[in-house]
Amino acid sequence: MDRQNWTGAPKPRHCLLEGRYTRLDPLSPARHGQALFQSALRPGAEDRFRYLFDEPPVDQLSFTAWLETASTSHDPLFFAVIDRATGRAEGRQALMRLDPIHGVIEIGHILWGPAIARTRVATEALALFAAYAFDTLGYRRFEWKCDSRNAPSRNAAARFGFTFEGIFRHHMVVKGESRDTAWFSIISPEWPRISAALTAWLAPSNFDEAGQQRRRLEDFRT
Repeated sequence: MDRQNWTGAPKPRHCLLEGRYTRLDPLSPARHGQALFQSALRPGAEDRFRYLFDEPPVDQLSFTAWLETASTSHDPLFFAVIDRATGRAEGRQALMRLDPIHGVIEIGHILWGPAIARTRVATEALALFAAYAFDTLGYRRFEWKCDSRNAPSRNAAARFGFTFEGIFRHHMVVKGESRDTAWFSIISPEWPRISAALTAWLAPSNFDEAGQQRRRLEDFRT
């Protein structure tokens, strides 16, 4: 990209994003509500929600109200993460802090349930967002941010190929607590190499009959 002739990028929109293992659907209370409610309540919910802005759902009614608000939001722009093997919604994620003028976009509000966390479904969910941002919309920068204490999230960002950029101290207040935020990014010149690694890792030949990886994602970037 010519750095001197940037003219901006379009805003993302709710659309179907589909991969080999994963489908990202625009979030819908009617289509995804029951499955997401069940996924959110599986054992370990307190840990999964610890660093999110929202709390584990108390009941179906309150969860539906949250879904209805989230599904009509334009920033964040929420998607349900569908495991194509089962057809069930097992998580959610959003494109957020949209800055089409400068070509910057963030993935956030990630909640990958126990059925897909640390699997190729979740990795492909990330890859689909990144490809949409860079290849379809032409963004320059794709961001990942998390609470600096959230070691699993920081490890995931590094695994996916994001570059750690530092800690923003006292960046925000979440659930009444001051949060220092770890910032990560992928920029457009880096994306072709990262995309190639993701494609190679997600290939069926990289998994055995039990679905276990043969080579790590990081190995494909070396």
